[in-house]
Amino acid sequence: MKIEDTYRYMIAGRFGIELIEEYKLKEYILIEVDKYIDDFINTNKIDFDTERIKEEVRDTYSDRVKLQDSLLVLQSMNGPMELVFLVKSYLKKLGRRENF
Repeated sequence: MKIEDTYRYMIAGRFGIELIEEYKLKEYILIEVDKYIDDFINTNKIDFDTERIKEEVRDTYSDRVKLQDSLLVLQSMNGPMELVFLVKSYLKKLGRRENF
């Protein structure tokens, strides 16, 4: 996996976490995700336009992809299990809607 691909899934995961409305500590975890992404940028050689990728991910990735990527981010950060369960619940709801 290229560094740019890793960055894309991290950004998509951040947007996925934003979709979870009922998580009470969402602002806290978003700050932690931002720190995690900043650490990734600072420790790797970044030679691509991060702002362009943020816009592309925000505008073109589906909610399903964003939520799935948020599970990867939460796993790599050892994120809260409560949030992981909420993300999985959202994914289930999306699956039900797509089946109709």
